[in-house]
Amino acid sequence: MSTYCISDLHGLPIERLEELLGRAGFGEGDFLFVLGDVVDRNGDGGLSLLRWLMEAPDAEFILGNHEAMLLSCEFVFGEITEENIDALDETRVRLLRRYLKNGGQVTLNALRSVSEEERGDILDFLRDAPLWEAVTAGERDFILVHAGLGNFRPDKKMSEYAPDELLWTRPAPDERYFEDIMTVAGHTPTFIHGEEYDGLPLFTDTWTDIDSGAAYGRAPVLLRLDDMQWFR
Repeated sequence: MSTYCISDLHGLPIERLEELLGRAGFGEGDFLFVLGDVVDRNGDGGLSLLRWLMEAPDAEFILGNHEAMLLSCEFVFGEITEENIDALDETRVRLLRRYLKNGGQVTLNALRSVSEEERGDILDFLRDAPLWEAVTAGERDFILVHAGLGNFRPDKKMSEYAPDELLWTRPAPDERYFEDIMTVAGHTPTFIHGEEYDGLPLFTDTWTDIDSGAAYGRAPVLLRLDDMQWFR
């Protein structure tokens, strides 16, 4: 049994994910963790990926900052009345503007096109998604999280991290996390760290970034934790 991770698919066609899993030899007994940000920016806004994840017995979704932004804007699906228009205060307007600026329109359009029941199921699925997971693979311990460990301290318990510290942080390449646990995250396209990482995963001694920039047309990276081999 092998454990795989992928992140930041941002509306990637489900067929491309299935092809990538096939090339990596993903099969019976294997398990996939998706480290957030399947929605927004491209394609159908991640709707097909969410449907697939909701049914997959061998995959788990970890919340990303884009799904968190979507949840903060779910008020847009309510019935339009004078009352809820009055409730559209400055905070809600700011949240919606931020989400639209970050590519949320395509996902809002997709969710408006489905039944109210399915939309509710999808939003419930996102609300129930964890912010992180601890796993062991290849006799090594891992923490899987969307963005990293903001305001990291070795003695800081995972339960003490605020959601934004796990969803929005961007570690510098020389930043260090746990010495005996490898942290695997996405969120920051690796080309931000330098041209030499464009389209590739970034490995440091204590953490790994697997956001290869699929949102911007690069091929997604699938990482097998058991031997740290990656596929694209």
